[in-house]
This record gives sequence, structure tokens and C-alpha cells, in this order.
Amino acid sequence: MEAEEELQVASPIQNSISSDYSLPRLRFDVPPHRTYHFRNQFITPSNPNNFLKAVKWSPDGSCFLTTSDDNTLRIFTLPDPETATLVDSSQSDDDSFAASLVMSEGEPIHDFCWYPYMSASDPVTNVFATTTRDHPIHLWDATSGQLRCTYRAYDNMDEITTAFSVAFNPAGTKIFAGYNKCIRMFDLHRPGRDFELYSTAKDKKEGQTGIISAITFSPSHTGMLALGSYSQTTGIYREDNMELLYVLHGQEGGITHDPYILCWDVRKAVDCVFKLYRSSESTNQRILFDIDPSGQHLGTGGQDGLVHIYDLQTGQWVSGFQAALDTVNGFSFHPFLPHAVSSSGHRRFVIPDDGNEDLSLSGHENCVSVWSFYLEEDGNFKDQPESENLDSNS
Repeated sequence: MEAEEELQVASPIQNSISSDYSLPRLRFDVPPHRTYHFRNQFITPSNPNNFLKAVKWSPDGSCFLTTSDDNTLRIFTLPDPETATLVDSSQSDDDSFAASLVMSEGEPIHDFCWYPYMSASDPVTNVFATTTRDHPIHLWDATSGQLRCTYRAYDNMDEITTAFSVAFNPAGTKIFAGYNKCIRMFDLHRPGRDFELYSTAKDKKEGQTGIISAITFSPSHTGMLALGSYSQTTGIYREDNMELLYVLHGQEGGITHDPYILCWDVRKAVDCVFKLYRSSESTNQRILFDIDPSGQHLGTGGQDGLVHIYDLQTGQWVSGFQAALDTVNGFSFHPFLPHAVSSSGHRRFVIPDDGNEDLSLSGHENCVSVWSFYLEEDGNFKDQPESENLDSNS
């Protein structure tokens, strides 16, 4: 399938906010307010224990994208608060509003990412990429929900090989995909089976072995990227030629679910600067964290159902709030508004008792929530509704 139109680079911030806009200063010493809540849309009669895997805001902030165990992608578009009819989730078991698009993959979804210059007002740029088991990389149209094109990698037997991680480069011209001991780079405007291949395992003493499980690029456009591996290492590379600059050690698990988030200073990558704890010792789930738009704070979930906020200047724990009665596997800050979104859930192996298949999950398990933070404005705090408390009877 050929790409119908080329993607044009345009700043997502320019598409969404004015040039004199300043990022809000979030107040973390008070728990945020749960603004929207979603659970019922993820439940089906054939899969009552369908759980969320991850959630990510779109770059333009107009919507967020979820993945779940039923191999389904859902886009939730934020409603216009002046015209929308919403359900008060604190007073009802219904979802706040319905997903605007639902797309299905044929196999479990390993990873997904938004096009970095995505804008809902420009259908050409309104796309995201996914990688699933035994399938090529898919580029989805987030306006229509249709598959736009595919990027295919083949092994020595000329069979499709699966990418375990996927990311766009900052310029939005290439797709980087992680495989076992290698990276493949696809030209975004040339779908098909053409790619550049770079091995990450140079020899027994250098490079990275194992599956490349995570990819991220420097947000300051320094031309560097980081590759995480299930071999418990992180490699720092140059984007233009994939030259290996550093290999960082110290993770206790594969780079997706380690109980510690390690912070490094890449100017002197000898010892990690901070170790930020999160509860994930007994899960193999991919647990996503995020950094707020100001770059000052990091938010991460864990098995304890809490979202923990850390100060990246000091490495100190700042606060935490109860986001779910379940593993919080995804947390994402809004790119420029005082909001965040969390996803929760984990696989449960339950043997029905006497044919009763009701798992009796509460409304705050296997769910998605949108949060609104208190604001600090000119030294004064802007009032918002009090945070919702969770308990075992919710």
C-alpha cells in the first residue's frame, strides 16, 4: 500500500497555541482531580478481563490513544467543554464519553507512537505507527481509522520479522524500529520493504545484545537517541550513522519494567545521577513514564496503583496520588495543558467458580482516567475541585 500524501513538517505547538503562551506551573502537593473516566468500553462478553496496556497523548493535545489486551487501539478526543454532554463518572458507572475511533490489530500490540508533528486539523499529519506480533509496522490514519501503509522487515527465511519497539525521529522523516540485536530505519515516505539495517551487537565486549525494547530521541534535537534492551543496558547513539557513544549499565531488569528509573547525565555517563523507585518488582508489563512539558518533573505508575511524581532537579520524590486499584501501566502528561492521563490493568488468571465468570472488578480496575492538576498562577493557587478518593468498595 502506497502513502497517498507526504507528511509536511509543522510544529505541533504552533498548530495548537499562540507564540506568547507559557506552560502552566502544576501544583503537585495536592492530588489532581479526576476529570474523565473510562472502563466499560474495554469490556466485552468474550473478554471481561480485557486490560489496558498503555496510553499516550497526541502531540497536539487534542486526543489520547490507548492500547489494550484485545489488540485494539482507541482514540479519545477531548470534547469541547462548552458544548459537550458528559457523564459525571463520580456519580455514575458509565464512561464519560465514547471513543471517537476504534481500530483493531490482528495480534498483540508491542509498541506504538504518534507522528511528532501530528495535528488533528491537518489530516495529512494525523497518523500514528504500531508494531504487532507477526505483522509489519502499520501507519494508521487517525482521522478515518484506516490503515494508510506498512513498513516490512524480513528475516533470512524471507518471512516477516516483528519489531518490538518503534519511534519516529524528531524530524518526522524516518521510523526507527527495534529488533533482536539490531535497528532498522524506514523512510517514512517510502513504505514497503526498503530499510537501513544497523547491528547493535558489535562483539562480545561492545555494543548491545538482546531485543531492543525501547527507543527515544533527545527532545533538544542534539542528534542522539537512546535504545533500551532486555539485556538490561541502555545505549546512546548518534542518529545520523548509529555510532555507539555510550553503553549504560545498572538496570535490574529489562528496559520496560525495571523497579528503578535511572537518570543519567549524558555529558558524563559514568554513574547514574538518580534512581527513582516505582513498584514493579513482580510484573513483566511494560510500564510507561513521562516527563512534564517543562522538563522539571517525572510521573510514573506501578503495581501499587499510585502515580509517583519526582523532581528531576533533585531526584526527590515530590508526591503521589491513587490513580487506580490496579497496576498503573501508563501515565502521560498533556503537552501544554494542566492535564494527564493514566491507564491501568494487568492479566488475571482466574478459574471460574461453579461457572461464574464474573471477576467482580471494581470501576477503578482496567480503566483510563484523565486528571486535572491544580495550577500555581503568579504566586497564587488556582482552585479546582477536590480529588476523588478510591477505596476498595468503589
